[in-house]
Amino acid sequence: MNEEFELIAKTFMGLEPVLAEELSNLGANNVEIGRRMVSFTGGKELMYRANFQLHTAIRILKPISRFKARCAEDVYENVKNIDWSEYMDNKTTFAVDSVVFSEEFRHSKFVAYKVKDAIADQFREKSGERPNVSVANPDLRLHIHIADEDATLCLDSSGESLHRRGYRQDSVEAPLNEVLAAGMILMTGWKGETDFIDPMCGSGTLLIEAALIARNISPGVFRKEYAFEKWADFDKELFDEIYNDDSGEREFHHHIYGYDIDPKAVGKARMNVKAAGLTQCVTIEQQDFKDFSQPEEKAILVTNPPYGERISTPNLLATYKMIGEKLKNAFTGNTAWVLSYREECFDQIGLKPSIKIPVFNGSLECEFRKYQMFEGKFRDFRSDGNEIKTEEEKAAMAEKRRFKEHREFKKRLDEDAEMEAGDIRSFTFKHHPAYEISKQRIERIKRDRKNAGQNDYREGRERRTERGDKRHEGYRRDGRRGGDFRRGRDNNDRGRDFRNGGRQSKGGYKREFKSKERRRYED
Repeated sequence: MNEEFELIAKTFMGLEPVLAEELSNLGANNVEIGRRMVSFTGGKELMYRANFQLHTAIRILKPISRFKARCAEDVYENVKNIDWSEYMDNKTTFAVDSVVFSEEFRHSKFVAYKVKDAIADQFREKSGERPNVSVANPDLRLHIHIADEDATLCLDSSGESLHRRGYRQDSVEAPLNEVLAAGMILMTGWKGETDFIDPMCGSGTLLIEAALIARNISPGVFRKEYAFEKWADFDKELFDEIYNDDSGEREFHHHIYGYDIDPKAVGKARMNVKAAGLTQCVTIEQQDFKDFSQPEEKAILVTNPPYGERISTPNLLATYKMIGEKLKNAFTGNTAWVLSYREECFDQIGLKPSIKIPVFNGSLECEFRKYQMFEGKFRDFRSDGNEIKTEEEKAAMAEKRRFKEHREFKKRLDEDAEMEAGDIRSFTFKHHPAYEISKQRIERIKRDRKNAGQNDYREGRERRTERGDKRHEGYRRDGRRGGDFRRGRDNNDRGRDFRNGGRQSKGGYKREFKSKERRRYED
């Protein structure tokens, strides 16, 4: 129960410090930041809580073996030497995910096949029977990562990516990832002290994540199941205790406002907010940002405007110019944060940001910028003792400079690959501060590029990087849409209760009713 072991939490580029802080607050030990990951140690309870309570993790892995993989035979022998009866039997279905960055292994699926063969052969030699592979819904999911010659084999305790909360009923084109949205909000330092505004809310992801943070609701409360629930050592009583504990939830004494010019987006956002049971603290209206007016109460504005990449937007630069004008004239005395991709778009805002944070949105390297909208002249603002750059902001700016020094190593990843599948160096940097890369490695890579005559080293690496499977957020025929939201949270609908519904013995939660649309889909 109290035994501690190593764990790895995967996340997006730029969110590592936020995730590390979340883990520290959960009581994790030996927290170390890496590249798109944070390693830590803890027991079974912490692993359950990390999956259930973390806002910025996309997967929690439990390493079980590390070894040198110089050839395929090394992978096979090292995996076969593991006592797999500790984790499964010949009736257990399993699947293997693989991420490979190695000159020896040109395709990650080949590595996955070697792992599967080693496990199957061990059981066949001992019992004459072998376990079956189930890619869609395995009892045990494994993850192997190879960087150069260093291999790490892990148990995947999460299963489906943790960004799939379970509250999303419908979405607009190119919706913001839930983990990224939560990370953006946590980076602002806002935890419900003021009103929250998103004037271009789309399907409402920022609004819902803000409400969860403000009320300290665990994002896993909407989710139906986790991979660790199928493990041989799963402690159902312990996880039920974690799931049913709502003592940390708090009252939110302000309000969250969302606006969008598209009536269809407004309808979808309202549907998602209702599914999350948060309509009491979130209001969504159809409104063009150009009609935005000064809020009556102090507020923070966080938004993700169109970039012109995945969504075609007429007069894109004019839109950003309008954003700048509205912030200057209708948001004075408050703070605004804007996520965008194009430098020319930021230029049109016409305001000097007090902080810039590099983050990835899908495959795009974006920046999350803070604008302090002081009243009157800047000189008067500073003379009153106000300071634009806090110590945290200065540290973040220093982090950005270090990030830029290593731009050669960033990757344009498949936006549907959950990011962690393309992270070919996570475990290599496990014991390094964020983004630190040795001079020897830089020189070696430069020599490789020169000798190979490669004009684009990154492109070559990308072609050998495993892409994640493309999955959508719509309803699934296996019913994995999460549980029911708590009864009584909203006064304007019937409501469904996560905790009162109770957990079933086979995992998941009892449902009290289904919508007409859901019944029609399942029929």
